[in-house]
Amino acid sequence: MKLPSLQRRTLALIAVIVPLLLLFVYVALRSGPLAPVAVTLTTVQSRAVAPALAGIGTVQVRYLYKIGPTVAGRLQRLDVNVGEQVRAGQLLGEMDAVDLDERMRAAQAAILSAEAGLRQAQARQIFAQSQARRYEQLVSVRVSSEESYATRQQELAVADAALAGAREDASRLRAELQALRAQRGNLRLLAPVAGLVAARDADPGTTVVAGQAVVRLIDPASLWVDARFDQISAQGLAAGLPAEVALRSRPGQPLAARVLRTEPLADAVTEELLAKIVFDALPEPLPPIGELAELTVRLPALPESPTIPNAALRTVAGQRGVWKITDGALAFAPVRLGRADLDGQVQVLDGLAVGDSIVLYSEKALTTKSRVHVVERIAGVAP
Repeated sequence: MKLPSLQRRTLALIAVIVPLLLLFVYVALRSGPLAPVAVTLTTVQSRAVAPALAGIGTVQVRYLYKIGPTVAGRLQRLDVNVGEQVRAGQLLGEMDAVDLDERMRAAQAAILSAEAGLRQAQARQIFAQSQARRYEQLVSVRVSSEESYATRQQELAVADAALAGAREDASRLRAELQALRAQRGNLRLLAPVAGLVAARDADPGTTVVAGQAVVRLIDPASLWVDARFDQISAQGLAAGLPAEVALRSRPGQPLAARVLRTEPLADAVTEELLAKIVFDALPEPLPPIGELAELTVRLPALPESPTIPNAALRTVAGQRGVWKITDGALAFAPVRLGRADLDGQVQVLDGLAVGDSIVLYSEKALTTKSRVHVVERIAGVAP
């Protein structure tokens, strides 16, 4: 039976549309928005996490010596330059004595005069003392009058006072000379310890005030790092822990170090804990004071517990967790996390069990309605 032309055209149209529709559905399911998301799976492993703390700091020195005069004056000479090593007691420079030598000579002359006056006062006192004793004996045998004896006693008191004054003058002048000699000695700028010249703060010919630094000297052996760690993640920071220091000028060259101490005062503004990090061996060449450094402090390993790669963590509806696959079904599993290590592994305190399959990487963001296609399985390897 021959079909009407309208029906033939309808059947022909259906024959064309249905394959196209099936092709569209196939494409949509394979590569369109309904296509399965390619994922890489891993499993929850039981392992011991060795957590570490990351921080920043600056290179500093424990001992910095500021060397300068104790009195104001003009810098006469300075014999060292920045970067030079000096030994303890080495002459670094000298201040101009100005009139100090003349004042010392005048003081010495005054002392000689005062000592001569002292000898005279001693002689007068000895004579007055002998006269007082003599008249005391004469009075006792009634050969001399009481008035004469009283006069001799008065003369002795005057001689005693004159001797005491002469002694005080001589002592004062000697002290003044000693102070001038000390000032003269302080004009010599000496290195208190062996060290490295870090700065020259004045040049010859300039006038400096008392206490002003002319040279700054550091003790290279006292080099350390002023370290800062975030308070939230600094749990376990303690003296003696091993550390690594990565100087900004030497990327990829971590230096072995250790925590010398943690400071009792924290920075309330930046919410950081402070610590001192010392090098196991001094870096060569020495880094400049103030250079920035990145720090890593390794904490003791924790007991074995379920761990996952940090890369598997996602945030869904404000909750931290992972996408878990059970019997082919995809579900978001919130987790409670513990400590993490530098290898990217993090403890799972609650929410997962050892052996669970979780999504490590996904081609795009997942939802509870996502279909997944497993392209690789990684057995608990850190990213």
